[in-house]
Amino acid sequence: MKQSVFTVLKGAAMGVAEVIPGVSGGTIAFITGIYERLLLAIRSINPKLINTYKESGIKGVLRAIDAVFLLKLMLGMVIGFIFGLKVITHLLENYPVQIWSFFFGLILASIPLVAKQINVWKWKEIVLLILGTVFVYWVTIAAPSQGSENLILIFFSGALAVSALMLPGLSGSFILLLMGMYTIVMPAISDFLDSPFGPETKILLAFGAGMLLGLFSFARVLTWTFANYKNQTLALLTGFLIGSLNKVWPWQEVLSTRVNSKGETKVVFTESVSPGRFSELSDNFLYGNDPAVLSCVVIMVSAAAFILILDRFSIANSK
Repeated sequence: MKQSVFTVLKGAAMGVAEVIPGVSGGTIAFITGIYERLLLAIRSINPKLINTYKESGIKGVLRAIDAVFLLKLMLGMVIGFIFGLKVITHLLENYPVQIWSFFFGLILASIPLVAKQINVWKWKEIVLLILGTVFVYWVTIAAPSQGSENLILIFFSGALAVSALMLPGLSGSFILLLMGMYTIVMPAISDFLDSPFGPETKILLAFGAGMLLGLFSFARVLTWTFANYKNQTLALLTGFLIGSLNKVWPWQEVLSTRVNSKGETKVVFTESVSPGRFSELSDNFLYGNDPAVLSCVVIMVSAAAFILILDRFSIANSK
């Protein structure tokens, strides 16, 4: 029972992460120790299940895909996604510096925990670490493009977003933001929750179909790389985490905004600045100019401590 609750909570944390541009559900899966199990479970959903069904029936199929684990995780993700959509986004709009401090502490503490899983550091691992860091850092500073309600583009945005979801350090929602699709997909989901089967349903169907394609195809790629090049894969993912720190840096200068369909002003693009520079900003929408350094540091340390405690618990539990 306790393990079931923990699995649901891990899924909820992943769901919350996917609402927030800059925070990766893959990072949460990595932090909580379920990443490889999740990849294997997704990869096992393939045509071979037909033979499994013939030989062992439905029970054999459920065992093959780790169905109980997936159902618990998916339940948690749905709960977390709705919670994030309704609550976390509200907190980000009212306490952005403090909330980003929490995420920064989470990811910062996760980096050495991921890196320590690499058995041997050779030149390949070092190169991949650097490449992963540079690539994700570039993603965080790339300017967003304009989106479109074309269903084909929405389909491919779903495939790309879910692929990013599975990579620690790359946020699916941030990929949507870069593509200009975040402001199309997220409001459609929110409107669907408030009023199901409205005009936004076709957007969700196209996006969901794209997610399924990306999920099953990319999971196979990642599972293969873990099986054959584990050290190199971990080095690359560690680089992804390091590069993502720029996006979750608490002190941001807002460079551009937009007005959504409800007439609300939303942040589109920001740039990381020092706390000193942050305090000098005269007109900084949403973030303001109070760096609140002490409270932010306390929050970062608390988040880091939470991750380290969680890691200790995971090790003790596995033993």
